[in-house]
Amino acid sequence: MLHLGAERVHALAEYPGLVAALQAMNKQGVDLIDRMLLSQPTKQQGQNDWLLLPAWSFDRYFGIKLVSVFPENPRHDLPAVQGIYALFEGRNGAAIATMEGAALTLVKTAANSAMASDLLSRKDSETLLVCGGGALAPHLIMAHCALRPIKRVLWWNRRPEALDPEPLRAIGLAVEIVTDLGAAVQRADIVSTATRATTPIIEGAWLKPGCHLDLVGGYLPEMREADDAAFARATRHYVDARLTTVGVAGDVCAPLAAGLATEESLIDMFQLNRGERPGRQDDQEITWFKSGGGGHEDLAVAQYLYESHLGAN
Repeated sequence: MLHLGAERVHALAEYPGLVAALQAMNKQGVDLIDRMLLSQPTKQQGQNDWLLLPAWSFDRYFGIKLVSVFPENPRHDLPAVQGIYALFEGRNGAAIATMEGAALTLVKTAANSAMASDLLSRKDSETLLVCGGGALAPHLIMAHCALRPIKRVLWWNRRPEALDPEPLRAIGLAVEIVTDLGAAVQRADIVSTATRATTPIIEGAWLKPGCHLDLVGGYLPEMREADDAAFARATRHYVDARLTTVGVAGDVCAPLAAGLATEESLIDMFQLNRGERPGRQDDQEITWFKSGGGGHEDLAVAQYLYESHLGAN
């Protein structure tokens, strides 16, 4: 059985191709999808999480990602996110490949944000702001830059000294470390957040007309990256999948609980990619997107990586 390690996953992860694979998955849909979260309380008053994300496209492929999130690991020089993906042949049930789960998660999550941005951000977006200092942030930068004509990348983190922009500058990206988050948001055409914030870091008053807000980090009800004002300034609100956002992610749960929108008014990526619900209507509109992930996204990326590897050999 084939195994694609982290190095091979990253080598195969070409963002325009990944975005196309995700768009195709959303247009086609998936036959079965589920999500299981198991958590362990920690002595630091936090929790370790284990996520199981299966998806099945009948007669094509099915697979499952098993991924752990141990937030304290970086203190011990270990990655916070670790895991594995198992891919199966849909016509006969054969196990055909495994893939390094953390690498797949990084490229999938970044590509998913770029896919939503490709549908919702202004096509002339030139300034990107990414918030967060984890392993995902550089991939978000590369993915967004692959889909939009980005000329300036602003990068913010609570601990700016933890950021290393040199690898990104080495591939030609103009990355600037910023410390004034409010001022940076006001400059940005696309704001992408990948943090574990429980108190909103993005204020709606900062968002300039026409910007696209991409909320990636929070995956639990107590996590929140943008405030109610940011939600209220958007005409419509988009999620990648209801299964992983409604009742799950704080950036969706809190505004719904406050009566700022209804579950029915949310637009998911299945509906948007199929043209069933509207996208951006003009260049002044603020677009709001919450990424929650989902097994269908992992499956789309896994089959893309598998087929790309076979095609290259």
